[in-house]
Amino acid sequence: MARAARARKTESSTANDKDHKAEAASGEGAGRGLWSGSISFGLLQIPVRLYTAERRAEELHFRQLDKNDLSPIRYERVNSATGKPVEWKDIVKGFEYEPDTFVVLEPDDLKKANVKATQTLDIQDFVHADQIDPAFFETPYYVVPQKRAQKAYVLLREALMKKNAIAIATFVLRTREHLCALMPVGDAIMLEVLRFGHELRKPKDMPLPSGKEAPIGARELEMAERLIDGMMSDWEPAKYRDHFYADVMKMIEEKARTGTVKAKLGKTRGEVAGDVVDLLDLLKRSVAQKGAPAHANDSHRKPGPKKAKRAPRKHEAA
Repeated sequence: MARAARARKTESSTANDKDHKAEAASGEGAGRGLWSGSISFGLLQIPVRLYTAERRAEELHFRQLDKNDLSPIRYERVNSATGKPVEWKDIVKGFEYEPDTFVVLEPDDLKKANVKATQTLDIQDFVHADQIDPAFFETPYYVVPQKRAQKAYVLLREALMKKNAIAIATFVLRTREHLCALMPVGDAIMLEVLRFGHELRKPKDMPLPSGKEAPIGARELEMAERLIDGMMSDWEPAKYRDHFYADVMKMIEEKARTGTVKAKLGKTRGEVAGDVVDLLDLLKRSVAQKGAPAHANDSHRKPGPKKAKRAPRKHEAA
């Protein structure tokens, strides 16, 4: 049978659990706002609150245990000089500006650094929606208007949508200034934290093949286009599921019940597309299996509705 042990709860471990959940959304619905301030839109100030757009309820979380008795491992905050535990209420933030010399900063001190920066989403520019490389997108949030700011919020949202534009802004979250993009998504304005340019490697720095190094034939390209045409559909995030999560949860239930786990019988589909493989033959078989249209550029196909360009990610909100 699978070994099981009840977690030994102490005041310290309970506090630890609360610490780990401090940033989780509370309750159902929108949860707890992570930031509040105003969007600076010209001379207009739009009071708003930020809510995380990610839903992490189905992430797999594992605890580290002592293998001898399955007791959870605790990570204690201790004083490096005395070795004694330190409670959260006695912990402050310090910056080491010289070796072993620290300046202590309180939360109110950080706000004094730049009051405007800590309280505003300051719009710097507007850019066309299709000009931002998806690699720059990092973390999504919903921007929600505070009381009496609904009309100004709708005004900005509709103006962005009509101009197919994205607002580039800066704001401070958790003591760090971030670059961000404000974009209309349905009835919402979504804020995407952006990576700075220096944080991304450039494609030219990657060992990528050129057309000369890996030449392809016109027939191969045509068959690849036909395969894409046969699999083309509208973006429907709700139809994609985390099958790995479901399989792992079944495995956990099975092991808790029986003590063992049976391997899933499955194999990778397809053949490795190496340089010596007949790509045209593989593409022909793929097209036949998918039932692609007869011509890659079939002018009689009814065009699908145009979609706003968005950065693809697995945690895209449904």
